[in-house]
Amino acid sequence: MRQLAAWDANPITSFARFVAGPDFVLTSSRKQDLAPKPLSPESAAIYTFMFGKFAAWMLEEKLKMSTVGARDLHRFVQLAHDGHRDLNSKIAYRYLRLLERCYDHLERSPNPARDAIVGIDRAQIARDQPMSALNAEELQRFLDALPGQRPDDDGKHAGWKRRRDRAMQLTMALAGLRVAEAIGLLVDEIGRQADVDGALALNITPEHKHRTSYEHTTRLPREGVAELLSWLKERDELGIPGDLAFPANLEGEPLHKATVYRQVKASFERAGLAVPRAGGRTLRNTFASQQLRQGTPQSELTTALGLALERSAEAYKYAKVNEETSEPDAGPTAKDA
Repeated sequence: MRQLAAWDANPITSFARFVAGPDFVLTSSRKQDLAPKPLSPESAAIYTFMFGKFAAWMLEEKLKMSTVGARDLHRFVQLAHDGHRDLNSKIAYRYLRLLERCYDHLERSPNPARDAIVGIDRAQIARDQPMSALNAEELQRFLDALPGQRPDDDGKHAGWKRRRDRAMQLTMALAGLRVAEAIGLLVDEIGRQADVDGALALNITPEHKHRTSYEHTTRLPREGVAELLSWLKERDELGIPGDLAFPANLEGEPLHKATVYRQVKASFERAGLAVPRAGGRTLRNTFASQQLRQGTPQSELTTALGLALERSAEAYKYAKVNEETSEPDAGPTAKDA
């Protein structure tokens, strides 16, 4: 009970100690060595990254390791990413298996993660669909369907939220940001001096992003720069306090991820694009898939996406992309950018 109380008080520190020692390896059903070797630093970083998301979710939900139940864990794996998550997906199963090992270590009985796994269809996991991505023509249709293309006639700043949404979705699509990274993007993380290609650097830090990424730098290409800078100028004119580039209101509060998911989904619908997951994840998949098709080395893509391991970027090679009917080398543009 003393150990569980320590995890309640500081789950991230407690998990960091757990994953760095032999006890974590002993909780694996595949590791039965009498003298188990600790995890590699790379593997430990991935598990720590995953648990960090769960710890942030517990904080938001006012839950603790001692109070989380199987239903809570179902909610986490279904809602923690882009506003939705298939319970029978591979990533949901991996999260539950990780938490099952934590609760085995804590000797909590019954193990809530093990109870949650019972509700997963293992056969469905085997049929888990590959990630979907837009081709260049479909991406252009999405960009053309973004809201807030022109100022409204009923006031200089009327409809400012639509122009915020336009700049945010454009940045997500062309720079590969996660939803949480877009929500937590700080004004100071946006470069103000374009490089020789006309692109702006976005220096992403974990601050305000609930540990959803490693510190990394990605680039917003020339096609999206004018839209983003125009929005930042309007943001200054509105006198919005705080550091968030895309605040929810004039008080500078953060957007909710479910709100962003609905906004992105609405853009997909306006564009007439029917995809399995009409959210920010598909936009990120599209960015990664196009980067690989344009010859970006996997190591560079790993850095741009803020991934822990280079092999994590390899999955984007197999994203499901429809054949294009337009010129394959035609890059994305945003009209009137």
